[in-house]
Amino acid sequence: MKYTQLGEFEELVLLIIGSLGDSAYSISIKEEFKRHTKRNPSIGALHSAFNRLEKKGFLESYEGGATNKRGGRSKRFYVITAYGRKALDDSFELRSTLYHSLPELGLSK
Repeated sequence: MKYTQLGEFEELVLLIIGSLGDSAYSISIKEEFKRHTKRNPSIGALHSAFNRLEKKGFLESYEGGATNKRGGRSKRFYVITAYGRKALDDSFELRSTLYHSLPELGLSK
């Protein structure tokens, strides 16, 4: 697969999915996103990101079992692929390298 760089929103979505593990579905991802960033993405924006990330090979999804609580509907769960983890690692390395190359500004704290 050809390497594709992550946008900031996609990167956050992947990080949140990874941190949620087996509990990563639309609503839990939205709640974690809001908790960590104080931003409240729409479900539509998240689903667009999920679709892009799946198309890029960074993410996979599967349907869980149907439940009575959800009116017989099942949840779609998301997991990061090895390729997605590599994209996160590359992004982290790039950001860290750039951050550590910042000169000291001599500003007092």
